[in-house]
Amino acid sequence: MVPTVGFNLLYCLVVLGHDRRQLVSFGITAHPTAEWLARQITEAFPWDERPRYLIRDRAGIYGDVFTIRLRTMGIRDRPIAARSPWQNGYVERVIGSIRRECLDHIIVTGEQQLRRIMQSYVDYYNRARTHLALRKDAPSGRRVERHGVIRSVPLLGGLHHRYARI
Repeated sequence: MVPTVGFNLLYCLVVLGHDRRQLVSFGITAHPTAEWLARQITEAFPWDERPRYLIRDRAGIYGDVFTIRLRTMGIRDRPIAARSPWQNGYVERVIGSIRRECLDHIIVTGEQQLRRIMQSYVDYYNRARTHLALRKDAPSGRRVERHGVIRSVPLLGGLHHRYARI
């Protein structure tokens, strides 16, 4: 949940691939429903690239429409135990990173602005942000730059920087 400057709440769905901890997709809405969630999963995974399992929490918003869509796509639903966020630690870590590294420093005015901010963060997270579990590589992978002058490239409006050789 992300509060806006007008004290409205926006809801953000984050889909994370566990293999390289890559942010696959995100969706933003002011009024989440099971139908909206089902549509987000369909958009996140093309039929030929769907995962075998989907690990999720036990929020009440996941309804019959959502579980039927998963079954139709051939994805096995694996909800975690109630009140057990540690069972889905990778996603909990990503949500905390999004809050600490981005949303805690920005005042959100509306849905379109949050969508732009999240798209910028997803690009930063997948292409530039290093992970110790990936041996200090980014989820999308980065090539090693050995020659040139090191320059700072501001990301997310200067909130973060990527250092590259030019």
